Amino acid sequence: MTSDLPEPLREYFAAANARDPDRVAACFAEDALVRDEGREIHGRGNIRAWAEHTGRIYGYTATVTAVEERSAGVVVTAHLTGDFPGSPIDLRYRFTLAQGRIARLEIGP
Repeated sequence: MTSDLPEPLREYFAAANARDPDRVAACFAEDALVRDEGREIHGRGNIRAWAEHTGRIYGYTATVTAVEERSAGVVVTAHLTGDFPGSPIDLRYRFTLAQGRIARLEIGP
């Protein structure tokens, strides 16, 4: 299923699964926005800090199960397993891409 992903998204999931905050941040535009767990994270530097924090408190692996291309971006469903409350869970990642990078990401159930 990951072969259906645009390259920035394929790299994002590989970096997140590897718990590599530098690689995660490199997937994003400088002024990108992430919405996750009721928070908004603005800018690549803050996204790197979010990825590092998330990787530290949640051990997980995300497996992409569905990819939907829409006019506003790409919606990815991923099955997450790990050592966090509620595991396993399916989450939807709503991506907006711009110039080969992630400009916006919203994560939710």
